Amino acid sequence: MTDNSPNLFPTLDRRRLVTGLANFGALAALGLSPPAFATGTASIPLLEAKQYNLEELVAQARALARRPWTPPRRIAPEILEKVDYDAFQQIRFREAAAVSAGPGGAWPLAPFHLHRFADLPVALHLVTDQGARQLGYAPNAFEYRGELQAEDFPADMGYAGFRLLNTDGNPGDWLALMGASYFRSSDPMNQYGLSARGLAIDTTAPGRTEEFPRFTSFWLDQRNPERLILDALLDSPSLSGAYRMEIVRGQSTEMTVTSRLFFREGVTQLGVAPLTSMFWYSETNRHSASDWRPEVHDSDGLVLWTGAGERIWRPLNNPPQVTTSSFLDENPRGFGLMQRDRAFANYEDDAVFYERRPAVWIEPLGDWGRGSVQLIEIPTDDEIHDNIVCFWTPERETSAGDEMAWDYRLVWTADPMAPEGLGRTVATRIGRAGVPGQPRPEGGNKIAIDFLGGRLAEFGSTDPIEPMITTSAGQIDGTYALRVVGTDTWRLIFDVYPEDAEVLELRAFLAYEGAPMTETWAMQHRPVAF
Repeated sequence: MTDNSPNLFPTLDRRRLVTGLANFGALAALGLSPPAFATGTASIPLLEAKQYNLEELVAQARALARRPWTPPRRIAPEILEKVDYDAFQQIRFREAAAVSAGPGGAWPLAPFHLHRFADLPVALHLVTDQGARQLGYAPNAFEYRGELQAEDFPADMGYAGFRLLNTDGNPGDWLALMGASYFRSSDPMNQYGLSARGLAIDTTAPGRTEEFPRFTSFWLDQRNPERLILDALLDSPSLSGAYRMEIVRGQSTEMTVTSRLFFREGVTQLGVAPLTSMFWYSETNRHSASDWRPEVHDSDGLVLWTGAGERIWRPLNNPPQVTTSSFLDENPRGFGLMQRDRAFANYEDDAVFYERRPAVWIEPLGDWGRGSVQLIEIPTDDEIHDNIVCFWTPERETSAGDEMAWDYRLVWTADPMAPEGLGRTVATRIGRAGVPGQPRPEGGNKIAIDFLGGRLAEFGSTDPIEPMITTSAGQIDGTYALRVVGTDTWRLIFDVYPEDAEVLELRAFLAYEGAPMTETWAMQHRPVAF
């Protein structure tokens, strides 16, 4: 189901927030600012230890939701408004002030300075057998190189969030949490890209303003040598929540997320396990791009593994207006935003390395019931805007006093999440309908889909591989499939004539003797005039 309404939510307000956080996150976490940390004498004080455990955090979230929401107090908004992108570059954290978030010096933690787009302090705690000790604010943990100096800020200002520094020889950090409930990892290729969030509320709910729940406090357990245990308290006008993330780094970084939500009031659209990314253009819509690079995107497709077992690849779009696509399901097995294209030659960007951007896979733990994966695509004309959002929305409505639990595994990976035993989509291209050298018919597009993997390499072009194509409107013609000479890639080609339809929902896969040989390619196609 697709909604092409142009006024689903105030995109400018949202874009300002998300773009601001993305830019500051890139600066602080991607090494775009001066690569060397400032040095010098610095220390972050630890306050008095207090009793803490997860059960108490859950009880705190439940009790918080029973009280009216209190808007957080902004700290020195006039001065923080001056900490824009350029000013933030001049404030550097001193490496000597990093504190350990794990045993034996593991996981050095570097707090973020407050700034224009993250001007609400969060409480950071380290947990030991003696209890939880909050990190006090330390002005000398930062070096101020611009017009703004430490004395311009309140002495008890606090921190915007934190990042965990690499200790494996790679520069920078591998995990960053800052602003609302946003977090992201640069694993496994030491390159940041898309972001995850704790929760999304009313992102595209008609007549509602999007609400950004905020992680207000964090607890990092210093006692576990094998995994990072991170707890967080979530709060917003509509609900409160307790989160635990158990994080294990490896070839892929896995986060086992446990969440307990307590509702102050009903939520029209609840977004569970939300992901936010950027898609400007790829080979699919290269004809509309104004940039010299072949492709520019953090993610190029949505992967779905439905409760019924179907594997789906949905190429991302940069639509002319805000568009919501709903994929109805029951007990989904997984979904995520992928960066499948890993060839440098398809980006030619040796500054930000889009081919290294991580993919993120969400695997529900337990039954999630009936609902839908929502994909929101927002128009963009530049790579600085995060314009792609996806999350799970339960069918069940929420009311004041409700309690919900959502558990899932979130994986930061380079894996394209290819379905086992099936070919995966590796490219989608669009051109003029018809046959070269012959008069071209009007009003049609030719679509070429490349599939690779699974059992496809076992078949040749003379084998009876059958194209299976459906469309929501219009007509399909000129269909054929062949194995690309000298490769294991299979190509499905067809012409589509939309007739009067402005948007077509297309689905296609290759079959052999009635059985699917590939995942289902599902594209929302807007006719292109060449």
